Amino acid sequence: MKFVLGACIVILTVMVAGAVFFVVPPAEGLGNLVRIAFLHIPAAWVSVIAFFMSAWWAAAYLRRGNIRDDARSFSSARLGFVFTLLATVSGAVFSKLTWGAYWNWDPRQTTILVLLLIYGAYLTLRAAMEEYNRRARVSAVYSLFSFLTVPFLVFIVPRLFFSLHPTPVLNGSGSVDMDPVMLVTLFAAAADATLIYIWLLLKSSRKEEKI
Repeated sequence: MKFVLGACIVILTVMVAGAVFFVVPPAEGLGNLVRIAFLHIPAAWVSVIAFFMSAWWAAAYLRRGNIRDDARSFSSARLGFVFTLLATVSGAVFSKLTWGAYWNWDPRQTTILVLLLIYGAYLTLRAAMEEYNRRARVSAVYSLFSFLTVPFLVFIVPRLFFSLHPTPVLNGSGSVDMDPVMLVTLFAAAADATLIYIWLLLKSSRKEEKI
């Protein structure tokens, strides 16, 4: 299982990297800067998945009290934080290259910062408690309540205000108006990032179970 997953990641990463740097055409208005999106968007996508799975396993731990559920919930939240940080940094680089500053307090930049603070507090809170049962229960409850903010911070609040952040353009049929090569590459990059998350999660959660 681990070998197959690793092989899929390597093959998909090579294919995505080749497509991003040698196949994907420059985007109108963005030029070659569009290549940053193939890191930024998958990282943001995986962070949402990771936070959702953290809440899912947190609920499972509260229901069953299984140490494996706690380990997976914690590992997923930690990975979600890392992927959110990666999305933030890549977004800041894009901001600097397009808008002239790394940080503009754009609605999406602001909400992702709030998300980092929420899950940074989760990691700090968990690290501050030594007794396992109390740490696991408090972490699980925190994870559940934290995820309630994710849909609002990622999908709803940024759309309520004017944003410099590019948004997908829909054509007349309701699908995303994007070059087919770019769209396929983006889906492949998102799939690759998801597989990387799964691989890291399996490795990290097994380590946590032994602590």
